[in-house]
Amino acid sequence: MRCVLAAVTVVALLLNGAAQAEKHIFIIANDADDYGVDRCLVSNAGCGATVANAYCHSHEYAQALSFRKVERDEIAGAISASATSACIESRCDALVAIECSR
Repeated sequence: MRCVLAAVTVVALLLNGAAQAEKHIFIIANDADDYGVDRCLVSNAGCGATVANAYCHSHEYAQALSFRKVERDEIAGAISASATSACIESRCDALVAIECSR
């Protein structure tokens, strides 16, 4: 009976640890750089998964869980879109959220 209880406890702890994997959401500027990477992330194109995974790997995370375009007003404490430091010649860079997991 003790062996069964010990086995159930170990399995529960392992499942609980896997369910609580560390996640982090990075908010990055989606700068147009003539490589086309910006279009991959903003448009949710298939190449975006590769770019998002590479970004997560570069920050020592295992994989990208999701990525999407975000608006400035979705981010708490963000600079407004009308701020001059956020926009150049009335063009504001898009922001992308990449959710990474360890």
